[in-house]
Amino acid sequence: MMSKSYANLLDLMNGDMPPQMKWENRKRLSRIMTVPGNVSELDTERTKSVSSDNPSTIVQDRMIIVANTLPIIASRGLDGTGWIFSWDEDSLLLQLKDGLPDEMEVIYVGSLRENVDKSEQDNVSQILFRSFKCVPTFIEPDLLDRYYNGFCKKQLWPLFHYKLPFSAVNGERFDKLLWEDYVSVNRLFAQKVIEVLQPEDDYIWIHDYHLMAMPSFLRRRFSRIRMGFFLHSPFPSSEIYRALPVREEIIRALLNTDLIGFHTFDYARHFLSCCSRMLGLEYESKRGYLGLEYHGRIVGIKIMPVGIHMGRIKSAIRLSDQELKIAELKHKFDGMTVLLGADDMDLFQGIDLKLLAMEQMLKKQPKWRGKAVLVQIVNPAQTAGSDIEEIQSEIDQICLRINKEFGQPGYEPVVLIHRPVSLTERIAYFTIAECVVVTAVRDGLNLTPYEYIVCREGISDAESSYKNVSLKKSMLVISEFIGCSPSLSGAIRINPWDVEATGEGMNEAISVRDSDKELRHEKHYRYVEAHNVAYWSKSFLQDLERTCSEHSQRRYWCTGFGFGFRVISIDPNFRKLSIDAIASAYRNSQNRAILFDYDGTLMPQNCLSKIPSLEIIRILRTLCADPRNTVFIVSGRGKDSLSNWFSSCEKLGIAAEHGYFLRWPESKEWETCGQSSDFTWMEITEPVMKLYTDSTDGSIIEYKESALVWHYQDADPVFGSAQAKEMLDHLESVLANEPVAVKKGELIVEVKPQGVTKGMVAEKVFMSMGKKGKTADFVLCIGDDRSDEDMFEIVDTAVSRDMLCSNASVFACTVGQKPSKAQFFVNDTSEVRLVLQSLAEFSELSNS
Repeated sequence: MMSKSYANLLDLMNGDMPPQMKWENRKRLSRIMTVPGNVSELDTERTKSVSSDNPSTIVQDRMIIVANTLPIIASRGLDGTGWIFSWDEDSLLLQLKDGLPDEMEVIYVGSLRENVDKSEQDNVSQILFRSFKCVPTFIEPDLLDRYYNGFCKKQLWPLFHYKLPFSAVNGERFDKLLWEDYVSVNRLFAQKVIEVLQPEDDYIWIHDYHLMAMPSFLRRRFSRIRMGFFLHSPFPSSEIYRALPVREEIIRALLNTDLIGFHTFDYARHFLSCCSRMLGLEYESKRGYLGLEYHGRIVGIKIMPVGIHMGRIKSAIRLSDQELKIAELKHKFDGMTVLLGADDMDLFQGIDLKLLAMEQMLKKQPKWRGKAVLVQIVNPAQTAGSDIEEIQSEIDQICLRINKEFGQPGYEPVVLIHRPVSLTERIAYFTIAECVVVTAVRDGLNLTPYEYIVCREGISDAESSYKNVSLKKSMLVISEFIGCSPSLSGAIRINPWDVEATGEGMNEAISVRDSDKELRHEKHYRYVEAHNVAYWSKSFLQDLERTCSEHSQRRYWCTGFGFGFRVISIDPNFRKLSIDAIASAYRNSQNRAILFDYDGTLMPQNCLSKIPSLEIIRILRTLCADPRNTVFIVSGRGKDSLSNWFSSCEKLGIAAEHGYFLRWPESKEWETCGQSSDFTWMEITEPVMKLYTDSTDGSIIEYKESALVWHYQDADPVFGSAQAKEMLDHLESVLANEPVAVKKGELIVEVKPQGVTKGMVAEKVFMSMGKKGKTADFVLCIGDDRSDEDMFEIVDTAVSRDMLCSNASVFACTVGQKPSKAQFFVNDTSEVRLVLQSLAEFSELSNS
């Protein structure tokens, strides 16, 4: 039993991996650790984050493929001792190698399906790495059961297939201990990857929901690694996913990869919706590529369904032909029209719905009685439970009822094959079937239709004993809730919950003309042949390379604890503001310009009271009292609020409403800086904003003297964002001939006079100082949002435009580590106060 909470377990900042091996020893087999490890021991280790700037010893890129299980078949020797290993030719992980470059070395990391005794683990590891380039992850049986059968199969799998535990009887309630076990196993997998990882040369490709927590562990140790993740199951809608108590932890872990892959746009859309609702992230599309900006990093979103291995299927067709299985089934079902289903015994496969649809078809279409046969292959269940037993019992009862009602001597309308079926036998059934029916109520991809299409195409070998000419036609009846549905446009799509409509679809599929079947088959076969598993893996690698292409040109900053850990991507010249450096420049300067924003800079955004504290007032008064300083607050707030709050700071300059109103130090008068005093455009703008406010719950309009701002931070994030985009287009259209700028900001849409920016305020301050013979030789400019970027842009070019001294010390600083035109950053408003306090202390001493 683990005594520590998962919060401590996930304290990545304290180090979560064993000490890193030396790069030059990576090729040695002794590096493959075989002891599974104790989670509590790992939790107490304290190691520093390893930089990925070490020189690499290997030139060629490598691919490390990580999945729950290795593509290996393991069995005991004939004498019951030792192990015999071979490749699992049916494994997708093995087949995807066809799409990778021939010269790319592939290493697999995963667990074995069989339990290996501790005394044998070292030897097994050596054999697998030497002969198969596989690195096994050994997991204690009890931990494996809690991780796989506990969290994966009783928490994630049902939830991702839209099943919620509404009661203790109907589903498993969330268990935090199982989550801890899931994280522990993900940590062990990450440890195994690190043992063989060369961070500058390797790509890492993580597969499926079993390892969704793993990216955080790897990114914590190597900020520049190239890492992708592909989800082979559905991703549920945000309304379902948000029921998961650890919803945010998993989303943040996935966002630590560079590329996240999904089978369909629906699954990707659901993921993006979760990112929007929970983290406030919005995706962008550039030249056909989807991406999320996450702390300066672009996380790519890949939409590409997995294909099948054409060579593997065609080889199975040949073998099935040679074993006479096709001819045997052809003879057995001679004169019959065969509909085929091949599914796992699974709650979500809809086998019972398929049988009910067959029953409906026979009731409403008597012509098929005695002629149509539904052959249903039921693969063994991968998990056990009362749900499986119930569905299995229901399937048997429906099958008996149909055969009793519609059966005849020598004819059974439903043939239930409830046993493991070999690949060659399954291929034989595909080959003789006129139609394949898939009624899954929720499934990731389901490759059965693809395999069926290839089997109906047949093979062209001259030695084939079975004539394939008549095969080149096929029909599909598939659920609209499976991943391959969008790819097969010629299929008859059905809602499996509508049993009568499914029965009609089955009747339509076997009733259409052969010419129609041939056209549909040809269209499907072209797609399946072109979009095979090699095409899928090649496309994923190309997108991963593209997404990671700028890694070497960026600097990365690690921050956060546990699953709040994240890597922030910044410009190489972007660095934290040093108080010592700015204080030194401040002491050595004579004419200083200090400009800063208010909300989010001096005052935290989440602070309910926006009135400045006595400490802030004291600091500002001290800075303003120094005759060498010109100090300005440049804010989007109205002039009345700012003038009231800072009435005691007479020497403080104030720019209100982003600079439309300007009050110079020691002046009581406000000057207007806009190009026009005509505000008739508000009469056009206000009704439009009201229209969207009425239809968007949680949104409000802020009225300023010079601007109107529509806020939607309290609205539904997805709907609010969509409404903001629509409003932006609407306002740009109706205000096209007005002297205004329409801009979308952070959860706002703002309409304000043209030419009014914070950058304009900076220009005015610099020019005014120059006219007084006090050209600034020190500039400090601090802000936190998009409007402050205008100031940073002006500050950056001020020296070259002769607005500052040629040797001026310039510090443009943003609050928060994020992409910015500023070259410096501080973490939060408390650090802003520390910077200003240090400058105020020097001014106080020098003036005393």
